[in-house]
Amino acid sequence: MRQRRLFFPLLTFAVLAAGQVSPPPTIEITAEPNHHLMLENQFVRVFKVVLAPHAAMIVHNHRHDYFFTVLGESHIENDVVGKPPALRTFHDGETFFVPGDFAHTAKNLSDQTFQVVAVELMQNDKAQIEQKWDEDRGLHILNGGTRDILFVKDGVRASDLELQPGGVVPKHHHAGPHLVVAVTDLDLRSDLEGQAPAHVQLKAGEVAWAKAGSTHALTNIGKQNAKLITLEFP
Repeated sequence: MRQRRLFFPLLTFAVLAAGQVSPPPTIEITAEPNHHLMLENQFVRVFKVVLAPHAAMIVHNHRHDYFFTVLGESHIENDVVGKPPALRTFHDGETFFVPGDFAHTAKNLSDQTFQVVAVELMQNDKAQIEQKWDEDRGLHILNGGTRDILFVKDGVRASDLELQPGGVVPKHHHAGPHLVVAVTDLDLRSDLEGQAPAHVQLKAGEVAWAKAGSTHALTNIGKQNAKLITLEFP
């Protein structure tokens, strides 16, 4: 009888242990094979994310706050470790901000390749970030286009620019550096103050980094509408 009494507690422990599911192992974002490093400096680390139809990422860490811009339509299951799965539908050119320090996987539920440009903010000490401008969110009508100031997060201002052929962003000054994310193919002329005009050509999904202190106007010299996201740093 003594051996029988011991058997049942041991069996109960074994059943409980079998029911416990260990969290999946995680890797760093730089090791996740669907994340391709495009650019890195003291401000940002930029990845092109390309996920095949019905494929899934390896569970990976996001240790920094980040922005991401969607390229094309997509339907995704986002599985954050410790949270229930979430279904999301994204549209071409949408831009989002995500606070960091979590791990997740994403599953592509659609028949199209899921593509985004993810921009990690490498200066995550928010106490040291000064917001140099008012948020001033909203749509601004330009000569042949629009500028939609989406939001300011971690001191970085995100804007959505759309220019028709011949559309112009009037002369303006960038006190800090900024990143350009091409949502469509871009064929632009940058009229820099005190310098010769610069020809800017980017394919959809490419990025360009501009140093601080520039004053310029921007014109779409291409034959198609141009759409780009700018991330301006203080």
